[in-house]
Amino acid sequence: MTPARYQRILEVLNRRQPDLTLILEGVHKPHNLSAIQRTADAVGVLDMHAVSPDRPYRSRKGTAMGSQKWVRVHNHATTAAAVDTLQGRGFQVVAAHLSERARDFRQVDYSRPCAILMGTEKYGVSARALELADAEITIPMAGMVASLNVSVAAAVILYEAQRQRELAGCYDRPRLEPGLRERLLFRWGYPRLAQRYDSLGLDYPRIGEDGTLLDPVPAQVRHVLS
Repeated sequence: MTPARYQRILEVLNRRQPDLTLILEGVHKPHNLSAIQRTADAVGVLDMHAVSPDRPYRSRKGTAMGSQKWVRVHNHATTAAAVDTLQGRGFQVVAAHLSERARDFRQVDYSRPCAILMGTEKYGVSARALELADAEITIPMAGMVASLNVSVAAAVILYEAQRQRELAGCYDRPRLEPGLRERLLFRWGYPRLAQRYDSLGLDYPRIGEDGTLLDPVPAQVRHVLS
């Protein structure tokens, strides 16, 4: 890893927002998944949550443009499992859904821990998901068409979240727990090495300020460097 690469990865990690995420309920079209993942990376989202028991998460490399390397995806068997996990960690869950209960998406405070719940391209968020959500939001539409493509809608909402978080100073300081940041720094900077360390159950080596490894590389790992 070159010093320039190290600095770039560090800058990105320092702006990651661990308390902003998405729950994708039944969103299965690869181009939509990949487009959402790409936008998530652009606004600093670290994790996404996918609910699609019949179709495991699968992005499209061309559309994702490499963002699948930087945004972790967690799969859940049910929407309840995903929502319960995040609400248990203090996240508000807001469902994108057109209803009388729904508020303009710009009226939500996204500087709080927030999970944005998006539904399927055809049917939207399920009734069960709406029961579990803390709030419903909608994007005002002035045209004849009543909805946006799910990846476009996710982008609109995520950039409002980014705007609010920038005003609140959320991007001005590192938000990741130091141990997690160091682990991700190694995984992102040395992906092949990290895979080998993981397979052997070894602790990651320390990284210097120029991106070089400070600890000796074990013999069983050295061949990865060649």
